[in-house]
Amino acid sequence: MEFIDLGAQQRRIRDRLDARLAAVLDAGKYIMGPEVAEFERELASFCGARHALGCANGTDALQLALMALGAKAGDAVFCPSFTFASTAEIVPMTGATPVFVDVTPASFNMDAESLKRAIVYARSLGLRPAGVIPVDLFGLPADYDAISDIARESGMWIVADSAQGFGATYRGRITGSIGDIATTSFFPAKPLGCYGDGGAVFTGNDELRALMESYRVHGKGSHKYDNERIGINSRLDTLQAAILLEKLAIYADEIDARQRVAARYTTALHNVIQTPEVPDDCRSVWAQYTLTCSAGQDRAAVLASLSAASVPTAVYYPRPLHQQTAYRDFPCDPQGLAHSETLALNVFSLPMHPYLSESDQDRVIDAVRAAVTV
Repeated sequence: MEFIDLGAQQRRIRDRLDARLAAVLDAGKYIMGPEVAEFERELASFCGARHALGCANGTDALQLALMALGAKAGDAVFCPSFTFASTAEIVPMTGATPVFVDVTPASFNMDAESLKRAIVYARSLGLRPAGVIPVDLFGLPADYDAISDIARESGMWIVADSAQGFGATYRGRITGSIGDIATTSFFPAKPLGCYGDGGAVFTGNDELRALMESYRVHGKGSHKYDNERIGINSRLDTLQAAILLEKLAIYADEIDARQRVAARYTTALHNVIQTPEVPDDCRSVWAQYTLTCSAGQDRAAVLASLSAASVPTAVYYPRPLHQQTAYRDFPCDPQGLAHSETLALNVFSLPMHPYLSESDQDRVIDAVRAAVTV
């Protein structure tokens, strides 16, 4: 059993992938070929964003966003601690200071009350609250309305990190269309992934779009050899855009399939272990299906039991950012990040992808129930 079965998806669309790749090879336009612009149009249309721009990876997408928004020294940028390092690592690259915020145990996403405390604390340190980067962790959108209210009070921008959540729904809006800028990743294991690295930025602001388009190609201007600003090299390869066009064509269907897998897991497991919660006005894309061990349930023993049953698992994330060597000296919510720390010790994720058969789902369910009820 595969934790994420990319092969099953490839078998479904292999003929179309081959045709797309052959067209790129025949045309020979490997950098910024026509497939890139086509994919950007389709991507923006899918989520309802005004603009979408491809880039080299999800980390660059975040960096492009902060560059366009002018993050700088003396700025505080608020990030959840329970997430992957990319969310925070681009902040000090701009000279700004990441300030870590706790999450809620039900959603795994940024806690609005913790954000409020962190803003007050950042000001006490002489930092200017400039922006917030909520994360759509495991595929579930952050609570954007609550976060937006807080951000507006402090004059902060929002960069929605939807590396794991692109295509999810939050109160009638699709991720990618939320925030001043939204970002995503096309890392192969993501719900919408390519066969290498790739990413994208989204915005409804024409000026921000123009800035990010310039920054992703060395800060280009109207003349190839007159760069107007200091930029980076972060273009989405034409071959990856071609692959993503065919994957995007079936993405809505795959999101529906992920709902069915998650629903079967939850129905079968909610009475023996803490299962993930999705608010009625939201829809997750289930990048991961993540369980939380409760008191008396030993994660190490559970994982060992599942391994013995040949059920693959993963732990995202075993150490929150504020406890990692590179980030432990940055400011945090002064009341601490207890939920992030507790989740890091107790969560684990099950196999999740659109092609997981019901028989394999049943194998996983039976193995989990046996592991946690010993």
